[in-house]
Amino acid sequence: MTLSTPGPTLGVVGGGQLGRMLAEAAAPLGVDLVVTDPTDGCPAEPVASDALVGDFDDVSTIHTLAQRADVLTYEIELTDPDVLEQVAEETGTPVHPAPETLRLIQDKLVQKRRLSEAGVPVPAFRAVDSEDDLREAGEKLGYPLMLKARKGGYDGRGNVPVASADDVAAALDSINGPAMAEEMIDFERELAVMGCRGSDERDTFPVTETIHREEILRESVSPARASDAVEERARDVALDVLDSMSGRGVFGIELFETSDGEILLNEIAPRPHNSGHWTIQGCHTSQFEQHVRAVTGRSLGTTDRRAPTVSANILGDVEKRQRATLSGEDAVFETPRAHLHWYGKRDVYELRKMGHITLVGEDESTAELLGDVRALRDTLTFE
Repeated sequence: MTLSTPGPTLGVVGGGQLGRMLAEAAAPLGVDLVVTDPTDGCPAEPVASDALVGDFDDVSTIHTLAQRADVLTYEIELTDPDVLEQVAEETGTPVHPAPETLRLIQDKLVQKRRLSEAGVPVPAFRAVDSEDDLREAGEKLGYPLMLKARKGGYDGRGNVPVASADDVAAALDSINGPAMAEEMIDFERELAVMGCRGSDERDTFPVTETIHREEILRESVSPARASDAVEERARDVALDVLDSMSGRGVFGIELFETSDGEILLNEIAPRPHNSGHWTIQGCHTSQFEQHVRAVTGRSLGTTDRRAPTVSANILGDVEKRQRATLSGEDAVFETPRAHLHWYGKRDVYELRKMGHITLVGEDESTAELLGDVRALRDTLTFE
C-alpha cells in the first residue's frame, strides 16, 4: 500500500484508554484516527486527530464518524451492532470486526453456545432466568458455581460466585437481569492469547499468563509459566476461536488451563485487550499496531516476542473519586527496561485502571521479572 497525504482515516467508537493506544500506534503508520466518546476530553483526545462527543450507540454521531473515515472499528463492546450495520449500509464505510461478531460477543450465553457448537472447549454452562433455574444449575453443575450477567459485565462486574443454594436469591438480585451459570473451574492458571485476523491471514501473539485478584487483571507474564504442550493447545484453541469470528482485527481470547492440563475458553473481546498491553514493548508488532494494520487492510506484522516481558496494572488506591495525581514514578524511570504507560484519565477511584508498567527481560527469570514489576508498581500511589 502506498501512503498518501492525507493517509487513510480510521474511525474508532470509544475514546478510552484503548482508543488512546490505538491512536499512538496509528500515527507512525500514516493513519489518521478519529474517535467518538460520550466524554468531552476523553483519554484518546490529546493523541487522536480529532474527537467527537456522542454516546456509543448514537446513530447521528457514528454516522458523522463514518463519513469522515475509510473504515470503522470499536474499542468498547457497549456500542450497538445494529447501529453499526445501519451506518455501514448508509455510508458504505466498512466496520471491523464485523457487527455480527460484536453481537455474538455481547451476550455471554450466546457466545458460549455458538463456540461450543463450533467445537471450542468451554466450561459447562446453563441459562438462568429464575431462582429455580439457578438451583437446578447448582444441582447439575455443582456448588460453588459462577453466575454471570449475560450482558455488560467486565473487570469482575456482573460475576457473582454462588457458594450454595442459600445464596441463590441474593446472587440473582445482584445480577438483576438475564444471566448464565457456569461451573467453577479448578484452574492451574489463567492464560490469554491475542488473536489476529487480517484480510486473508490469521495469527496469534505468544501465549500470556494472566494473574487476577478480585477478578481484575493485575499482571501479565509472557512467556506463560506453562508447558510447551499447554501453550500449543492454547494457541490451537485461539485459532479455532478466530475461525468463528467475522471481520478483521485483534481479539483478546481469555482461557483457563485446568489442573489436568486442558484448555477451556473463558471469554472473548473483539478488540485489543488489557492482557496484551505487554506487546507494546515486548513484541516487534504491538497488539495496537496489529489492530490498525488488520482493520485498514494491511498485512499483519510479526507477532514474535522480543524478550520475556511482564506488565503490571496501575490501579486506583483511593477510597473516593478524585483528580488523578500519581506519585512515586521516579523509581520506574530509574529502572532499566522499565516503561510507564499512562492512560490519560483525569479522575481516579478505587481499582480503576490508570496505566501499566512493562518490564522487558534480559537475563532475569520470569519469576524475577514478575517480582520486580510488582515492586515497581507498589511504589506508585494516588493518595
